[in-house]
Amino acid sequence: MFSGIVEAISVVNAVEGDSQGRAVLIRSPDSWKLQPGESVCIDGVCSTVQKAARTSFCVVYMPETLRRTTLGRLKAGSQINLERSLALGSLVGGHLVQGHVDGTAQITAIRPDGQARIYQFNLPRRLSRYMVEKGSVAVDGISLTVVEAARSRFSVSLLDYTLRQTTLGRKRVKDWVNVEVDLIAKYVEKLVVQ
Repeated sequence: MFSGIVEAISVVNAVEGDSQGRAVLIRSPDSWKLQPGESVCIDGVCSTVQKAARTSFCVVYMPETLRRTTLGRLKAGSQINLERSLALGSLVGGHLVQGHVDGTAQITAIRPDGQARIYQFNLPRRLSRYMVEKGSVAVDGISLTVVEAARSRFSVSLLDYTLRQTTLGRKRVKDWVNVEVDLIAKYVEKLVVQ
């Protein structure tokens, strides 16, 4: 479990494999001491550390993850958001994020709004029912508040701090992101439908 508060931006050192499975070697942030078996949120995807060295760690992705997320597009030099898993008693600064990406969305517009920027995303209709104005969404692992929720799109407002501290500030129109909708909304739907 994560809180959607990105701790570091890091870089992919190397990628091996294909659509049947990929190993990704990632540069470790200086202060991190990861162990095999630990969970790390990488661009919103809960990932298990397979190997860890002093300056890097390796994760492996199965076909389902590569199909459902943007991680199949990673290559050496790609920048990624990182967050370590929460410990019991941790401060949850964002919202509860599982790291179980529901799908991908494409940035369709970026516009200024005072000191902020509004990012608009397309959204598969199957996910739009979980979006509500002022609700929570995780975009590339970043806990954000929904500004507008429509049938096939949503928007969020970002301050300069978030744009500097995450990879979202480097994204442009037509770039793709990972989206995890609010967990509570999915459980409520399941309870109401059954």
